[in-house]
Amino acid sequence: MTRGMTIPETVTIHIPFRVVTHGGRKEMQLPDSAAQPRRTDNTLVKALARAFRWKRMLESGEFATIAELAEREGIAPSYMTRVLRLTLLAPDIVEAILDGKQGPEVTLAWLLEPFPTSWEAQPMHFG
Repeated sequence: MTRGMTIPETVTIHIPFRVVTHGGRKEMQLPDSAAQPRRTDNTLVKALARAFRWKRMLESGEFATIAELAEREGIAPSYMTRVLRLTLLAPDIVEAILDGKQGPEVTLAWLLEPFPTSWEAQPMHFG
């Protein structure tokens, strides 16, 4: 534009996207060709932090059993056991979650499902 030209009052921008549900929330998903910003999932990060904190508390002898720690935390021992399994995730998977590079199918519910403890056998839905 050159000086003196009028500026249009309405500007139309076309951005291709689709609406997807992720973790119970609706989000816009850009096409694969678009640059994707990192999307750190606070629920996953919080679960990882809890898992490693609980593991440290058990290993230090602060609590003798999972049942004792679960009672202190006010949660079911079975849930605590499933969350504690997150400490068995491969380091590159933990890093991908912390960096927000996990795939859209990676939710807390998905991670709490049984997975192989061997790092090489763990599914790669990251990055």
